[in-house]
Amino acid sequence: MNRDDLPAPVEGLVLTHFFTVSDVPRSRAFYADVLGGTVVLEENPCIIKIANGWIILNPGGGPTDDKPDVVLRTPDDPRTASGFLNVRVADIHRFCEAAAAKGAEFLTPPVDRRAELRCYMRDPDGYLIEVGQATGLLKGELARTDT
Repeated sequence: MNRDDLPAPVEGLVLTHFFTVSDVPRSRAFYADVLGGTVVLEENPCIIKIANGWIILNPGGGPTDDKPDVVLRTPDDPRTASGFLNVRVADIHRFCEAAAAKGAEFLTPPVDRRAELRCYMRDPDGYLIEVGQATGLLKGELARTDT
């Protein structure tokens, strides 16, 4: 492992995404296999480099001295979300086919939203992941606002 493998900038910042997970090995396999990530650190925390970003996975837990009133836990209700991971791909149909072959389950096939083709899948803990391919947006067409 070298510094380039870690989300540890020499200057400025890098953006990572942290997920509280119930089973680190299961989630690690999902993000490495389905999204093609490279496991940089197995646990404590699990760090996976994916494309030009990092996913950090750790089990939930009670307050710590740096977040004294915060408990980390996995999602309660799969029908609600206040945030999600957004993955942008060059070819959504090829990505979805490959991801499904590795066990990913999509809520729907890709839907044409005018600005993009998009669909959603869930990780093993139920986190929502949007998969999108810019289409009309590249020509200045904005997303549909109807359902």
